[in-house]
Amino acid sequence: MFGPAGARHYRLYLPPGLCAGAPVPLLVMLHGCNQDAEGFAALTRMNRLAAKQGFAVLYPEQDRLANPQGCWNWYGTRSHLADAEAATLLLVLDQVLRQHPLDGARVAVAGLSAGASMAALLASRAPDRFVAVAMHSGVPPGSADSSLSAVRAMCGHAMPDGPGATSVHWPPLLVLHGTVDFVVSSNNGGDAATLWAEALGARVTAERTVQRGRRRAMRITDYRVARGVVVSLVLVSGMGHAWSGGPKALPFSDPTGPDASALIWAFVRRQFPR
Repeated sequence: MFGPAGARHYRLYLPPGLCAGAPVPLLVMLHGCNQDAEGFAALTRMNRLAAKQGFAVLYPEQDRLANPQGCWNWYGTRSHLADAEAATLLLVLDQVLRQHPLDGARVAVAGLSAGASMAALLASRAPDRFVAVAMHSGVPPGSADSSLSAVRAMCGHAMPDGPGATSVHWPPLLVLHGTVDFVVSSNNGGDAATLWAEALGARVTAERTVQRGRRRAMRITDYRVARGVVVSLVLVSGMGHAWSGGPKALPFSDPTGPDASALIWAFVRRQFPR
């Protein structure tokens, strides 16, 4: 696919039994630095979940000519590269929706690290296109406008610019972040939740701790509007910069963490139009 940021390849997983008369939901998954679409699919095992739950998964892939480390340029707002990449990703989404029996009213976006930062930027720039967004170990939009300020933001030394009004209709947000992440500070997770909650006029509830079996414990803080949860912050105790619940022996994976893919899909599914 060719867009304002140049050419971008992508992989698309379609669940078994897909037919033209029954459009299915779509989850857009954005990989992190030093990853590609195929590796991200293996890390998250999202295709396996999609086969069981009946949704499609789109994996756009960053071009190494645009970023040698394969990072999405979420911080390039001063150079407008971030805007160009966001526009290109939306064109990829449009093309996939045209070519396959997918439900445009049930599209969500998620990502890891730089992919999480781009997912949040994308959702904040085109909020009407997504029913939900999930950030795993990322930086909230408005935290950086250059590569230098991106480093400061990743270290937790930046405060994102607020939307300036509670009338912004950003989609509901799920944040996942390890408490001992030394690549992207977990302060960014809290900042993202606060930013989104302020935009949506949500109120914070008391933090609760959840642990399933022998997996790492989760410290969960929900933000509500009326009776609905519009922001959920999940801090995974003792986890570093890794996909929570990923398979063993893969980079950026912590198999002892809660299943991030299942958590993301459960959150996304709750946001679907009824």
